[in-house]
Amino acid sequence: MGPITTAHYLVLSAILLLIGVVGILTRRNVIVLMMSIEIILNAVNVNLIAFSRNLDQLDGQVFAIFVICVAVAEAAVGLGILIALFRNRETVQVDEIDLLKW
Repeated sequence: MGPITTAHYLVLSAILLLIGVVGILTRRNVIVLMMSIEIILNAVNVNLIAFSRNLDQLDGQVFAIFVICVAVAEAAVGLGILIALFRNRETVQVDEIDLLKW
C-alpha cells in the first residue's frame, strides 16, 4: 500500500459530497437535511486541508476552521428553529411545514 496522496483526499471528498447531496435530494426529514449539509461542509473541509497540505500553506487549514465555526453556528440556530417548529407543529417533515405558504 502506497502513501496517501492528494488524490485520495479528493476521492474521499467527492464521496462525502455525493452522500450529502443524495441525502438532501431524497430525504424530507429536517434533521437528516441538516446532517447532509454538515457532510457537504466536511467534504469542503477535506478539500481545503488536502490542498493546504499539498501546497505547504496554512491558508486552507485556517479557512477550514472558519468553515467549522460557521457550521457550528448554523447547527445551533437551525436546531433552535427546529425545536420551536416541532413544539408548534409536532413534525419535522419538510413537506408538512408550510408556514410561509399563502
